[in-house]
Amino acid sequence: MSSINERLKQLKVVPVIAIKNADDAVPLGKVLVENGLPCAEITFRTPAAAQAIKNMREAFPEMLIGAGTVLNSETVDAAIDAGVDFIVSPGFNPTTVKYCQQRNMPIIPGVNNPSLVEQAMEMGLDTLKFFPAGPSGGTGMLKALTAVYPVSFMPTGGVSADNINDYLDINAVLACGGTWMVPGKLIDNQEWDQIAALVKEAVAAL
Repeated sequence: MSSINERLKQLKVVPVIAIKNADDAVPLGKVLVENGLPCAEITFRTPAAAQAIKNMREAFPEMLIGAGTVLNSETVDAAIDAGVDFIVSPGFNPTTVKYCQQRNMPIIPGVNNPSLVEQAMEMGLDTLKFFPAGPSGGTGMLKALTAVYPVSFMPTGGVSADNINDYLDINAVLACGGTWMVPGKLIDNQEWDQIAALVKEAVAAL
């Protein structure tokens, strides 16, 4: 997990992507790589997710690719088979965490309160997703958690260009997940130039 953490800390932002057409994965990956953000969390919110991950991995082997919205062991298997580097889940499901550990796959599960942080720590996890960040109290809640627990966080949900640096200013935050630089509508319409501009802006703002 340490190598994943190092890369996340360097990148500072992880594009969270819901992709409907797996054929869009390669041109999207090209936009991300060429504009300074060689990373993607492709969410299993669409049937195209596994194939999209596979396509992106084959085209860009050096990219850091995660699978998001992973809710069960079957999806873990699909993500691993597609070639992901890490797993992200919206909540803390001990069964899914244990399965990832059995398969030697890093997982960043979602938490948003002290009890969940402690349960995650009990299972040996020290990198957690703070989700949904905005509705769960934003930077105020995160500062309270980081004052008590020796873990790292990846806030996601409500993070935007306007507030990402407020999150990144918290020492325990490795990176933030966000969708604003990869809007689903622009991906669906294959508007790669517009996405490239948004990615450049996101990188420049960090």
